[in-house]
Amino acid sequence: MKDITKIKQTVFEKVKRVNEYGQEYWSARDLARILDYSEYRFFLPVVEKAKEACKNSGFKVADHFEDMHEMVPIGSGAERAVPSIALSRYACYLIVQNADPSKEIVALGQTYFAYQTRKQEIQEQKRYEELATEDEKRLFLRREMREHNKQLVEAAKNAGVVDPLDYAIFQNHGYMGLYGGMTAKDIQKRKKLRKKDNILDHMGSTELAANLFRATQAEEKLKRDNIKGKENANKTHFEVGRKVRKTIEELGGTMPEELPTPEKSIKEIEKKEKKPKQLSAKKKGARKSA
Repeated sequence: MKDITKIKQTVFEKVKRVNEYGQEYWSARDLARILDYSEYRFFLPVVEKAKEACKNSGFKVADHFEDMHEMVPIGSGAERAVPSIALSRYACYLIVQNADPSKEIVALGQTYFAYQTRKQEIQEQKRYEELATEDEKRLFLRREMREHNKQLVEAAKNAGVVDPLDYAIFQNHGYMGLYGGMTAKDIQKRKKLRKKDNILDHMGSTELAANLFRATQAEEKLKRDNIKGKENANKTHFEVGRKVRKTIEELGGTMPEELPTPEKSIKEIEKKEKKPKQLSAKKKGARKSA
């Protein structure tokens, strides 16, 4: 087996592409060739198995397998467009898991994509750990919370939580599980906030981290267990929140409702963060007009 630190030099890395948005992807036709499939059509059943595995894992197939066309040479310098698929790293990982394991290149592919996925997770964790101040950590976690709340909304919608009022009830069940029976309104009151204030904007990094874990785990469970119906979704969110609370208790941590409320809100920190950029933009504009 090759040294894992040298895997980045493999053919899998060489054929990686980057789209106009800076996102990496692999061409299904490139991958078929690398995995030693004599014809692309023989590779497609493996792709279908990978799509099914993606779906069963609770992920949107379209997020990882995107149909596209690419140009291939047909001789005499001419090219023609042929159907292909843009694959995410996760899609490639699922494909090599479903490909012929007797091929040495497949085994190498399994190691490569597993390693790269883990490497990305470590880099994300390191990026958070390198944040110096509490405000920086709060901003990072709040932004993560915004993104994962969008995904939670989608997962809840697929479970049958459609109306805004139903979603508010669904969210309250998650809070009640995590905060020992307290609703969002109760938390807001305890923090002495105004009705229009978002409670997530008034949490420290530890409290935000607990809520981020609740949101991500609730989303995963709704998808993984294929939860259907508003009542079942509410129950699932409550149970996830309660388990997160139980974990905090077992670790000897402070219950989220007992954590202090920061003096500055996230909006205040973001406003302060924007000021230097605005001043810099004004200075550049002044120099241009001079």
